[in-house]
Amino acid sequence: MPALQDDRPDHDVTFAELVAARADDDRPALNFEDASWTWREVVAEARRRAALARSADGHVGLFLENGSEHLFWLLGLALAGVPVVELNPTRRGAELARDIAHTDCTLLVTETSRTPLLDGLVDVPTLTIDTAAYSERLATTPLADVQPVSPKTIFSLVFTSGTTSAPKAVVCTQGRLGRIAIQQRDRRGLTGDDVFYVVMPMFHSNALMAGIAPAVATGGRIVLRRKFSASGFLPDVRRHGVTFFNYVGKPLNYILATPEKSDDADNTLCIAFGNEANERDIAEFSRRFGCTVIDSYGSSEGEIRLNRVPGTPPGSLGVAEPGTLVINPDTLQECPPAKFDAHGTLLNAEEAIGEIVDTNGAGKFEGYYNNPEATAKRVRNGWTWSGDLAYRDADGYWYFAGRNDDWLRVDGENFAAAPVERLLSRYDGFTEVAVYAVPDDAVGDQVMAAVALAEGRPFDPASFTAFLKAQPDLGTKWTPRYIRVVDVLPRTPTNKVIKRPLREAACNTTDPIYEHRNATYELR
Repeated sequence: MPALQDDRPDHDVTFAELVAARADDDRPALNFEDASWTWREVVAEARRRAALARSADGHVGLFLENGSEHLFWLLGLALAGVPVVELNPTRRGAELARDIAHTDCTLLVTETSRTPLLDGLVDVPTLTIDTAAYSERLATTPLADVQPVSPKTIFSLVFTSGTTSAPKAVVCTQGRLGRIAIQQRDRRGLTGDDVFYVVMPMFHSNALMAGIAPAVATGGRIVLRRKFSASGFLPDVRRHGVTFFNYVGKPLNYILATPEKSDDADNTLCIAFGNEANERDIAEFSRRFGCTVIDSYGSSEGEIRLNRVPGTPPGSLGVAEPGTLVINPDTLQECPPAKFDAHGTLLNAEEAIGEIVDTNGAGKFEGYYNNPEATAKRVRNGWTWSGDLAYRDADGYWYFAGRNDDWLRVDGENFAAAPVERLLSRYDGFTEVAVYAVPDDAVGDQVMAAVALAEGRPFDPASFTAFLKAQPDLGTKWTPRYIRVVDVLPRTPTNKVIKRPLREAACNTTDPIYEHRNATYELR
């Protein structure tokens, strides 16, 4: 099957076209566990799933671990022009049901280990990939014909947390992902000889945009692992000849925690590309494994990016593209540069820190699916607002200053505080709950909850632990690391909870604090 052509002027290359271009390519494409496929075989598998996707007559939700089937479905949905919904496996119960309904899924693809999470949850047809029935259906399904797909067709809906109870589904079109794939290829100098190590969870945009997309664009080989393993990292790199590794969050930190050996730099890795690694880990990972680490800031929505360049000071995110500014959201004016003392202490934080904003218009942001209110909140005054805070020095280098108050990021996973608060409020021993992030060098954030107790009720670790275990919709990252017991929560005159002093104090308080250790809570 030849690569699709399009004679439209100024045509954006779609991701479907990039996939179709691999159809006659007999070079190695995929290694997963003990199996391997060429690109010709991968595209054939994708076309078979494209035929199943078209019969769904709607969006297809993938509720899968990393694996070959997950990749075949992603690429098949691209060829079919059918939107893929990457469902977050850390969601549970009513929250997961809401995600499925919100994104108009008419078919779910899952596996037996996850079917209990869907039982009785939604009335949507489901394919379970590790069953005989699925294998039989695949065997009798012909390969779908590949037809041109518009660049404006939605390719994926990937959830990201907002400041409300409901996460937002970020729209990524075929044209946008095609551009990302080519930009990644060209910016990093990637070729068909590169080997891409994809171990970040595939429901996250990092795996798709930083790993899979450039691999498809180059025709390089994907080494796919079911789950990330720090101890398995270097053996995998050496076994498969990995040259490119994408990450988000703390994988570099976890890998560096493994015992160092004198020959660690004896490997094929050239580039580690991702975001949110700290300065120490970037330098140490580069030294220890003999590679280049490119750590940048980028929004899932795709319109804002900060990049480290030669000369970037320690701790800085680098520089921004033209039109990306630090804006005071109250005055809509650009914030002045930061001022520092001789020890590097920020002296004018109040005026220098503002929100990261793209002022070059909102054309790059494709919106949140089925959520005009959230889209309108992000796009204001013709600008796109990130919800993240930063400041710049006099030389134009950027520094991250925190996230929106109601965002938490634990082990690379974003989620909002409100759903956690509502869940914890079910516990009859609490009368008030405020959930917020406290920094942690290992995992980014830890979940901390300040709680007021019901009258006459002491905090009972055993009872509260049992309560958490009984909640079907408790996200896998939601369990509070710290419980701070307060008399009352700080509030504004209009009775809104003020989280700022709680967050700033973290564990520096005379209030009792219980820490989650040894499967229960113990007084610090």
